Amino acid sequence: MSLRASVDKLVQLPRTHRSAIVLAALAIVVLRGRLLRLPKGIQKRRQHAATQEELDQAVQQLYETAPDGTKVLLVPHRHQIVKVPLKPTPAKTLAADAKRFPLAPPSHKPNLDKTFLSQLRAILRIAFRSWHSKESLILFTHSFFLVLRTVLSVGVARLDGRLVRDIVSADGRGFLKGLGLWFALAIPSTYTNTMIHHLQAKLSLRLRTKLTRYTHDLYLAGAPDLRYYRAGPEGGLDGAAQYLTSDIAAFCDAFAQVYGNVLKPSLDLLLFTSQLSRTLGVRGTLLLFLNYYATVKVLRAVTPAFGRLAAVEARLEGEYRAGMGRVGRESEEVAFYNGGSREREILWRAYNRLVKHINSIYKIRIAYEWTEDYVIKYLWSAAGYALIAVPVLLTRRRNVSVQTGSAPGERPIDDQVANRTETYISSRRLLLSLADAGGRLMYAYKDLLELAGLTTRLYTLLSTLHSLAPLPTPADAGPVVALTDVDVAVPAPAGAAPLVLVRRLSLALRAGEHLMVTGSNGVGKTAVARVLAGLWAAQGAGAAAVVRPPGRTGVFVVPQRAYMVAGTLLDQIIYPDAYPDFVRAGRTHAELAEILAAVNLAYLPAREGGWGTRKEWRDVLSGGEKQRMGMARVFYHRPQFAVLDECTSAVSSDVEGRMYEHAKALGITLITISLRPSLMKYHTQLLTLAGDARGSWTLARVGTAAERMGLDREIVALEARLGEVAGWERRVRELARALAVEEQ
Repeated sequence: MSLRASVDKLVQLPRTHRSAIVLAALAIVVLRGRLLRLPKGIQKRRQHAATQEELDQAVQQLYETAPDGTKVLLVPHRHQIVKVPLKPTPAKTLAADAKRFPLAPPSHKPNLDKTFLSQLRAILRIAFRSWHSKESLILFTHSFFLVLRTVLSVGVARLDGRLVRDIVSADGRGFLKGLGLWFALAIPSTYTNTMIHHLQAKLSLRLRTKLTRYTHDLYLAGAPDLRYYRAGPEGGLDGAAQYLTSDIAAFCDAFAQVYGNVLKPSLDLLLFTSQLSRTLGVRGTLLLFLNYYATVKVLRAVTPAFGRLAAVEARLEGEYRAGMGRVGRESEEVAFYNGGSREREILWRAYNRLVKHINSIYKIRIAYEWTEDYVIKYLWSAAGYALIAVPVLLTRRRNVSVQTGSAPGERPIDDQVANRTETYISSRRLLLSLADAGGRLMYAYKDLLELAGLTTRLYTLLSTLHSLAPLPTPADAGPVVALTDVDVAVPAPAGAAPLVLVRRLSLALRAGEHLMVTGSNGVGKTAVARVLAGLWAAQGAGAAAVVRPPGRTGVFVVPQRAYMVAGTLLDQIIYPDAYPDFVRAGRTHAELAEILAAVNLAYLPAREGGWGTRKEWRDVLSGGEKQRMGMARVFYHRPQFAVLDECTSAVSSDVEGRMYEHAKALGITLITISLRPSLMKYHTQLLTLAGDARGSWTLARVGTAAERMGLDREIVALEARLGEVAGWERRVRELARALAVEEQ
């Protein structure tokens, strides 16, 4: 067929059919061009085929840093290296977004109200930064296909009626033409349906990627924010892992689904109603709107609070997930205590709470879904038949037997019956589609309530993180660590009074003046280290101040529980630096070997298979090895001051002494928190915390008369207790004899 004939045939079609075919053709042309250009874009992101050595290097390096601060991930894929750029969210953007996330009142319950709209708008402004972003492009394309699907549905309904009309009229030629158009419309219709599902999933994935990167940049920000550390004690945010993983994914899936489930049925209602109004007339259209109103009133009256139920379900899911994570994280400790049965009871209790809540939701949905199905499927179908019958039953001309001329020998054709059949079939198809659209719109109301619950969860995470103001930056006065009239207090959520452990603490340390902090358990020794490290804000009057050198090269803290990062053996030593930092600094493996020798771990590279070996180091290394690895990090970074918080409690005394001597030889000033008297000889000052209600403390120089007097008093007390040993042994023997007599 020539192009001219094709155009003439297209012009002769009804306008609805022409619009549908033109829109479908444009969509296919646009997407075909997009798909053809896609491989070129992928090829630009890929380099030439990489050798095995280059692939191993990419696995070790993980990323590159661009001059503008962008991280470029190196992902080995099919013997090639794919570079994925990751640009962090600028700090000024995070600061500007904070005003959009005020804390929600604790009494707020998820619902479809102004609060929900404001929270959703604040979150979507993160996901859709501009109208020309990739997310916006996907949303526009998705909307286009939703509109196209509605237009095609109208065309299919009209074509369905035409086919039946041709059958009733025995018009074989018209039937074949209609059948050809049916197959022609099937191509863009099926393609449109597929693209709607694909773009919905693509939109959800893009939103999840955007929100995940944003929350990671906000949550894992370094000093002075430290929101990942302060979110629990100061923000009252429990189970942050559930928020950052499942809740973000659930929100993105719900939003992408609700968008399609609301826009498509809404368009269907508008277009189908406008098409039906031409057939139903004024009375039928009024009855149609009355049916809409009655359906909304009935379903809204029986709809439960799905938003609140979804929020509670997410919270219980987070509690159960946190319990499973705790068992995996503390598996060795649980195994030592043989506490599997106890942990199983705890997990089952959390799981049963979750299951009971989900079962209650299912029970609540029984009545709602029964009412919903009855109204949407049966009442709407009955109303549809009644509305179709309105033009026929109420017409003044009931005699439909008007005959038209026919050729000799052929059956007479009743055009009036054929036309009414066409109108009936088209209207019935539109009404069935309208009922389906109304049902999906009613279902979308339930989905909107669930989206409101997930929106509240995600907004709670973002508003809590934004509400944590940066900690005050300590003054930098060179190689000095000083506290002036500082109250060491446990952080508390806003409105709660902090618990003060040490009051008006004042001290000053210069390079080479080593400090040991001691005292009984629970008096606040580690709290002092947290204030020195900048994890806790210094409390106290206006004169309270903290002075310390900035950065990791200023103060480096080694906690009692050594942290093993996911990565190679080399990563364990250089943490928190990464391999690119190691290469950029010009450090060598020989230097790392010397560091391991200083902490008595020189055998590790040979035992574990080399510097590039990746293992679960938390389980591979023993407790003493992990603590010595913490000291190896101190020797690698060589800070001016090192705060050692019981970080050698699992190390033998001889190795511990050598590590302390090596640290002092490197010029590192030590601030040790310990109860071991044997470590006192490596320090010049001793800070003793009393732990009383007044938060009192004493600071003395090691080796002074006051300190010797304190040691003498402790020796006298210990000797007095030893003198009582004979009396205790005598009493034990008496009790043993008494018990033996009772048994006889």
